[in-house]
Amino acid sequence: MDRSPRLRAVAKTGAGALLLTAAVVAGPAQSALAGVPAFYTPPATLPSDNGALVRSESMKLGVNISTPSGNATRIMYKSIDTNGNPVAVTGTYIEPSAKWSGTGPRPLVSYAEGTQGQGDLCAPSFGLQNAVGGAFGSTNISYEVPNIASLVNKGVAVVVTDYIGLGTTDRIHTYVNRVDEAHAVLDAARAATRVTGASVTTASPVATFGYSQGGGASAAAAELQPTYAPDVNLKGAYAGAPPADLGAVMKTADGTDLTAVIGYAVNGFLQTYPQLQSILDANTNAAGKAALNKISGQCVADSIAAYGFQKTSSWTTSGKSISQIVAENPAAQAVVDAQRIGRLKPTVPVRITTGTRDDIVTHGQVKQLATDWCGLGANVTYVPVRQYVDTYGTALNHLGPSVVDSSGAQNWILDRLKGVATSSNCSSVPSLP
Repeated sequence: MDRSPRLRAVAKTGAGALLLTAAVVAGPAQSALAGVPAFYTPPATLPSDNGALVRSESMKLGVNISTPSGNATRIMYKSIDTNGNPVAVTGTYIEPSAKWSGTGPRPLVSYAEGTQGQGDLCAPSFGLQNAVGGAFGSTNISYEVPNIASLVNKGVAVVVTDYIGLGTTDRIHTYVNRVDEAHAVLDAARAATRVTGASVTTASPVATFGYSQGGGASAAAAELQPTYAPDVNLKGAYAGAPPADLGAVMKTADGTDLTAVIGYAVNGFLQTYPQLQSILDANTNAAGKAALNKISGQCVADSIAAYGFQKTSSWTTSGKSISQIVAENPAAQAVVDAQRIGRLKPTVPVRITTGTRDDIVTHGQVKQLATDWCGLGANVTYVPVRQYVDTYGTALNHLGPSVVDSSGAQNWILDRLKGVATSSNCSSVPSLP
């Protein structure tokens, strides 16, 4: 089975839509190879410094759900992947029109978006640029835009990573890879200070912000910042519904409308850990091989339309689920276990949000992350959003807290950027839902 970057680049996106509040990610059939501009093709040689700009260009923000008031710059910057290889990552820097109301230099939020998909046209920078029927023949209105716009309109500079392999045409997106995502988020913060016309500097206070996939990326960045990016002036991190225990998520997401996220993860791990290919080949049937190939080029709405509520057991030769096969193979289990968040202590305050009946990323494993960090002595604010009814794999309970807690999360981050102290609620976490 060939899931090479070339295959991903020519994959077609189809119809489909995920609607939650104002969330839309969809588009007509479109060749990703034809649709992705030349900007996204990395050069043969990259700079030596992590966070160094490779190239940049002015970018028009689309008229989306909510439009940030500021000037946007499309960026490509250098990072490194899990194996220590240099990689080019794209993203967007937004310089606010509004003044910063706090004291000191303008702050920066390194924003990690939730699941967009695995095809290049799913990159967050396209969602920020494209209006309905917009550029590149793709309709891609990001459900993250309201949060981003709110921060920018409060005078906070925002840099949004596209993650490793999402947008760039040389590799596949390494979805939920803990180290890759953390590096992409932290190096985006470094790159933002190097954008021409940016008012942020290395002295600017920085926070990371993300929900779902983005929550995991923000959490991983908070853990790795002390060793990987001590020069980034991190002051706080918000991690909403972070998939801290990927093995648990692979079980709960299976058979839901987000079954395809398991495919995103598998495809990404094959790039980082090619030794897993033989295990996959031996355990997937023709339908599974076809599904993983197709998923590698899809945006999340297309994947929901094609694979929503399927079970991964229909993809395997044994009829076992992907999570069962992983559990039975030590090499595969080691890869999944390496993605566990909560083993390293963040040195900045962290806010964790979870829905008590989350149907994708169960609140038990998010609460365990809070417990683990508390045990390491971190400053943790754990915020359970109480939910009273199940939503049965539709992901409504998973996504709901991103709306309910939006203002609370932003205000908490703004206080950290202003230098306001916060105390942990670790002592009460065991008694909270």
